[in-house]
Amino acid sequence: MSRLAVVPVLLAAAVAGLFFVPVFGATALLAPLGVPLLLIFVVAEICARWESVALWRPPLLLVAGLIGVIETVLFPTTASGIPTGETFSVLATGVTDSWRLALQSTWPARPDAASLLFVPLLVLLAGVIGVELLRLRRPLVALVPSFAVVVLSQFFVGLSGFPALFGAFGYAAVAAGLCALLPQADAEGNRGMRPMWALAVPALVLGVAGALVTGLLLPTPVPGYSLKQDQVAPLGARVASPLDDMAHRLEHPDTPLFSFRGDADTDRWPLVVLDDFDGANWTPGSRYRRLGTELTPGPAVTTTSQRRTATITISGLTGPWLPTQTWPAAVGEVAPLVEESQGTLWLPHAGNAPTTYTLSWWSPQLNPADLLDARLDPAAPGGLAGVGDLPPEVGKLAQEAVGELRPSFRTALALERFLRERCRLATGAGLPSGHGWPQLKKFLFETKLGTSEQFASAYVAMARSLGIPARLVVGFRTPDRPDASGAYTVHNGDVVAWPEVAVAGAGWVALDPAGAARTGASSGNTGLAAVTQQARAQLPPAEQLRDRPLPGDGPGPGDGAGEGGWTFPTALLLIGLAALLVLWFGGIPLLKSLRAWRRRRRPGIEAVIGAYREVKDRLREHRVPCTAGMTVRDLAVAAHGVGGEPTTDGLRLLKSTMDVALWSGVGVGVHSGPQAWAAVREVRRGLARRGVRARLRAAVDPRTLLTRF
Repeated sequence: MSRLAVVPVLLAAAVAGLFFVPVFGATALLAPLGVPLLLIFVVAEICARWESVALWRPPLLLVAGLIGVIETVLFPTTASGIPTGETFSVLATGVTDSWRLALQSTWPARPDAASLLFVPLLVLLAGVIGVELLRLRRPLVALVPSFAVVVLSQFFVGLSGFPALFGAFGYAAVAAGLCALLPQADAEGNRGMRPMWALAVPALVLGVAGALVTGLLLPTPVPGYSLKQDQVAPLGARVASPLDDMAHRLEHPDTPLFSFRGDADTDRWPLVVLDDFDGANWTPGSRYRRLGTELTPGPAVTTTSQRRTATITISGLTGPWLPTQTWPAAVGEVAPLVEESQGTLWLPHAGNAPTTYTLSWWSPQLNPADLLDARLDPAAPGGLAGVGDLPPEVGKLAQEAVGELRPSFRTALALERFLRERCRLATGAGLPSGHGWPQLKKFLFETKLGTSEQFASAYVAMARSLGIPARLVVGFRTPDRPDASGAYTVHNGDVVAWPEVAVAGAGWVALDPAGAARTGASSGNTGLAAVTQQARAQLPPAEQLRDRPLPGDGPGPGDGAGEGGWTFPTALLLIGLAALLVLWFGGIPLLKSLRAWRRRRRPGIEAVIGAYREVKDRLREHRVPCTAGMTVRDLAVAAHGVGGEPTTDGLRLLKSTMDVALWSGVGVGVHSGPQAWAAVREVRRGLARRGVRARLRAAVDPRTLLTRF
């Protein structure tokens, strides 16, 4: 076994492990992958130098790799680097559960041992098995364990586009290096030191070509299947909806719940999102995941977003939900679960002691005019969920509120203004409660008096009946002023419910039909709440409201499209040209290499004749005039001065070999074929002296593939 071949096998395992970068990030994987594989290489070298320990190589490799995993991933559980009982306990748990915890997390996942451990263990196993399979001197067999890790990684996150291109190129390059380093058997079955270039070149070229086809010609239209789709974090026992607690909180308004320091521009703090209504109860989301290192704003937000931060201290707020924002980015000091489509945070092990955590979130940046004219996003998760059996009179009232307007953000603001002008916010004692259809009909048609609970519930139900994607949120408004310490302290009396509508490009935008959240602190100069208030002020009176023209309205024929709406497929043409170039510069050298390989593998006299044909083709590629029936002596005369002395020596060796094999009567010996192909290598070595330009032109010249004489 070539000792150098161990290196590409371990590199292949490392590259396979890096396919998990979308799950954990590159920084978190470098040491857990690199250190164990480096220790495996060191032990493999020791075993190669001292035969007395070579028999114990497999267990020694495993132990060395495990030491590397322990020192990089499990070091906090050790005593100054020495494994403890806790170390082996966490290791055993990681073997069985870490892959599942990673699937239950948002990505990039937190690089703790509980979630990360299965990746270095997989890579360790692939590296050890691959090194042992090198004994078979079959490079592709030695790559099977690492390739299995690559396949498994695609069940976690399927790569496409340029990440898949770079990953495939890296793995193909390592595979080509292994094929080049590993010796193969000669024609008699003896193990020689002839590298397997015939496999190295196809491995690299096919890997690169396949990556380009996958990344450019076959882009993935939707995310591929992932095991993550079926793995969510388990929740404890269900708790009462915060919407049911609103009346009680309003009756005890002075109880402090939490305080925060930091960004005071936000006008409210969501606690839980309720997006499904059956006519009696609003239901919160249930697909929670472990919050990883950071969340992006989500695909629904395409506008520029500003990151904001606040430190929150829980004092009297019980229950699993934590105050949050619509688009949380990261949470420090605690490890909550998150409902990704809603932004809701759930603390699995909430205690009675105050909990302090740092919350970062994304705040979309818009100007009022853009928001006022923005389109809605009907595909937003839960935006058009059920409303139970909608009473006909409620549907008629909703239509009366907006007239003939199409669903848009203007329509959403018009419905908000209608409810605010039609109904009044209840204050004082004896506040209304309930949010089922009986209570909402009473609120809309009889008393016209309610809390934010009835305002928000009625708004969302009416908006959905009009095709406006909306959801209900329960949380707290920001107090008017900070307390003596400079922090804002939120009390029971600050509880509020409000609707949110899904706006294309901006995500969920909070509205306030009850007027319950517009306090002093909520009217800051920045933030989405202030922009919404300005857009609300620019809304024309009801009698002047008109639909904006659709993007397709007006003269459309001839604006870049041909007759019948046909457009020239420029992108497809460019992709086709790129694929053609890849096939030309990669496919022609590959076909020539395969042709030479087949000629060299022929038995007896055919191998000598194949060497003659190979030399003739190589000389033709370098513009040496060759005709049918030319002997080797004729080729030597025609190639005089081309390639220098190595070419002349190679042709002289080929001539003598063919004379002995064809005309001497001795026949073909066991060394005739290898000697003829040694002459071919000498000719190629001489032609290589002609420079890079001549070599490249010869490599991609297709004429020797199309004609033969």
